[in-house]
Amino acid sequence: MELISDLQDYLDGLPLEAKIGLCIFGIVTALIGARIVLINPWKQIVKQSSAGWDDLLVGPLSVRLNLFIIAAGLHLTISWLIENDVEYNKLQPYFGATYILIATSISSVSVKILMPVILELFQKKDAVTVSGGNPFLVMCTRAAIYFIGLYLALLELEIDLFGILASLALFSLIIGIAMKQTISNIANSFLLAIDRPFEVGDRVEIEGKMGTVVSIGVLSTKLLTRDEKLVIIPNNTIVYTDIVNHARGGGEGIASRKSLVIDIGVSYDEDISHVKFTLLQLARQSPHCLDKPDPKVLVNELDDFTKNFRLFAWVENYNEEYIARDWLLRSIDENFSREGITISYPTEVEIDKEVAETKDSGKADRQEKAREKMHLEDKRFLAQREAARRRLKRLEERIRKAELDGSKVSDLEFEAQAIESELGTFEREG
Repeated sequence: MELISDLQDYLDGLPLEAKIGLCIFGIVTALIGARIVLINPWKQIVKQSSAGWDDLLVGPLSVRLNLFIIAAGLHLTISWLIENDVEYNKLQPYFGATYILIATSISSVSVKILMPVILELFQKKDAVTVSGGNPFLVMCTRAAIYFIGLYLALLELEIDLFGILASLALFSLIIGIAMKQTISNIANSFLLAIDRPFEVGDRVEIEGKMGTVVSIGVLSTKLLTRDEKLVIIPNNTIVYTDIVNHARGGGEGIASRKSLVIDIGVSYDEDISHVKFTLLQLARQSPHCLDKPDPKVLVNELDDFTKNFRLFAWVENYNEEYIARDWLLRSIDENFSREGITISYPTEVEIDKEVAETKDSGKADRQEKAREKMHLEDKRFLAQREAARRRLKRLEERIRKAELDGSKVSDLEFEAQAIESELGTFEREG
């Protein structure tokens, strides 16, 4: 103990320059020691781990550890150099506030990296997420941490945070009245960034204007239409209107799938099964249409002069819609001519029945074969829908059971939603 006391007396007797140099040496030594003892071994452990979040965490925490060592070193240096207790007590709150802000920063960066990992554990893997809920939750949590940290730091300095906020609120009110529309656009751009109803590159329809999103700005969103016109829409308008995003919501985990609907009318002389089977085969042969869901053809309307049919098909990406439509329409025109199917048009033409029969003597045979095949197709279609309804009913009964846990209920609800989407396809499009 005498040796320690003598050493302390010796250090206290050193000149000011020597004391400062010794303190700087101690801080540098502590930084090097922390890197050797803590940071480097931690990095080696992280490299051996298969997880990615720990690689993201080690860097920011290492920086904040170094900041803590520097702050603590300066704190100890000043407490040693300043002999006046009154002056030292004046500086003490500033160091307390510094420690609080460092702890706040550590908590914030930990939430930023760890919370998405935790939320992902409770998120369904095959669900299509377009809301941006996880980033919003992380942002709100970090904002709460920073607010609490700032409040405690200012409280340490005996500064009234709520008084400052009240002054800022009054100032903001004055500015808000003067710049109402501009601030509203800026605020709504923030809401769009949180909700993310569309992204750059999506094809959207806003207030009857359809185009590709080329820019999402602070005040407005810009669309490029098919005829190369730039449409500028204020963010205020977008927030308070309906948005149709053709690049989202394909269902069954396919975000960009697009339904393709083609209406066509034929003469009343044509056989329904023959027309349905011809359209169905063309849709299945199309290189642009998906095999699943299977294309469907339904009788849409019996008009005064025509039998109207509706062809349902799906393309993988909405950018393929018009290419697929072009292929189908050309193929319908060619195959209807080959099959002898007459597309109705508002011109009355009298054709001799014997001439028509001579022109296409094999049409009756093709109609009979189409009726047989279409009968099987109709039976298969009805069986699929009935099976889907039964599956949906069973799922709804299981969801109502109280003994199921939350994750299981979520899985069942997602499956039920997919079935409802399948059953409602023709009602929505019709």
